[in-house]
Amino acid sequence: MFKRNSKVFVMLGLCASLAIGFLFLTPLSKAADNPSPSQFKKNEKFYIYKDKPFLNKFIASGYMPDGRCVEMNDAWVDNCQDSRSCVQVKFDRDCTATSTGWAGAYWLSPANNWGDVKGGYNLTGAQKLVFWARGEKGGEVVTFKMGGVGMGHAYPDSDGATSDPITLTKDWKEYSIDLTGKDLSHIIGGFAWVGTAKENQSNITFYLRNMYYI
Repeated sequence: MFKRNSKVFVMLGLCASLAIGFLFLTPLSKAADNPSPSQFKKNEKFYIYKDKPFLNKFIASGYMPDGRCVEMNDAWVDNCQDSRSCVQVKFDRDCTATSTGWAGAYWLSPANNWGDVKGGYNLTGAQKLVFWARGEKGGEVVTFKMGGVGMGHAYPDSDGATSDPITLTKDWKEYSIDLTGKDLSHIIGGFAWVGTAKENQSNITFYLRNMYYI
């Protein structure tokens, strides 16, 4: 008699647990589908990197594919135009030529987040990504991008965009990536650069500053 009643209580308890779980999981699923309000304010620059010690929104931490062929200094102060600092980037072409043939880095939010944890920003309303760049010698070829992080992970970027390969000059120049029609509701990969052994015949050094959404 006791055993039979135990089975009934277990079944009732299981049904109750499933019902409670359903009640709690349903709103959580809806919340995951609905992004937070946009953190982008119209006509205000949303900085990926301005300079140091400015509180920048994204962190240069996503070294690709493994960081062996990349060196960066985000507190460089020589020839940064009107910025207090800029980012010096060294792409070791010789290193990549014997392995992947390419290397790069992402500015992520939070640091080292490839879509495995919650983070990033809702940048709905931004029209373009703006950044300034120059080469050490001129002739350095680099591709720039945003978004596209975390495909197949729990919290991927909602969209992405990329530039064509850009040949840099020795002088600072402003560039931009058009974001018209892009879904910017969840962006953890704020900015990235990629260099390839095919497009560069030697190791290159280039510089970045004043990177923002507008």
